Amino acid sequence: MSIDTTTAPDRDLLRPLRYLWRVPLLLLHIVLGIALCSLILSWNQHVAMKDGREPFAHRMIRWWSRGLLRIFGLRSLRIGQPLRDPVLFVANHTSWIDIVMLHSQRAVCFVAKAEIAGWPLVGWLARSGGTIFHRRGNNHSLSAVMQVMVERLREGRSVAVFPEGGTGYNGVLKVFHARIFQAALDATVPVQPVALRFARDGRRMIDAGFREDESFMHNIVRMLGEAPLDAEVHFLTPVPATPDARRHMAELSRERIAAALEDRPG
Repeated sequence: MSIDTTTAPDRDLLRPLRYLWRVPLLLLHIVLGIALCSLILSWNQHVAMKDGREPFAHRMIRWWSRGLLRIFGLRSLRIGQPLRDPVLFVANHTSWIDIVMLHSQRAVCFVAKAEIAGWPLVGWLARSGGTIFHRRGNNHSLSAVMQVMVERLREGRSVAVFPEGGTGYNGVLKVFHARIFQAALDATVPVQPVALRFARDGRRMIDAGFREDESFMHNIVRMLGEAPLDAEVHFLTPVPATPDARRHMAELSRERIAAALEDRPG
């Protein structure tokens, strides 16, 4: 497997110029996001796909997400086809950008750490988009989250989770927690693995995600100046439901995502 850990030449003379136009565009896009949440999403949090037709609110989420990726120099690419709602999407996790990448292709309810709910503006935007907040390490919180996940799935909404339980670094795909797959079994919906991959000229770039000990704001500032990348969203073959073997479902999902993340021979 060939992995490139850099995102630009050692001396990127265009970085200052990228900040000149990307920062104003980001601020404008945030204002558009606030308007979108206030006028559309806050009134349509529970709207669901019907007969395969995507609701207007979901299309607006995808439009805004694709625009945000573009501002950061990321071109959203879809490989494969997502299943119709409702479905439990399980994806690898390296950055906050992962949420935007999946939203650029399908509007879903994410399960995210509870700390995000308290972040200025970001927390409100996440709540407006239907995010389900989980306090890590708290079994009572996980039980409550699982119940909400099942309710959303039964209502016809898709839910997306990161089974690793946190962001990984340096391209390492961590072990998937199996318990979260129970929500799909309880709601009787399919599980579809999703590989989120950053690439340039077809080669995987792992440096777009969080670096170890890098803060959310530091990552945003760094990525705003980076050279363009492809943000690939790979919708993979669904995982068969095995009620007596959640661990097998988790391992199979991880295997398929790991294979999709690898570089293909040229």
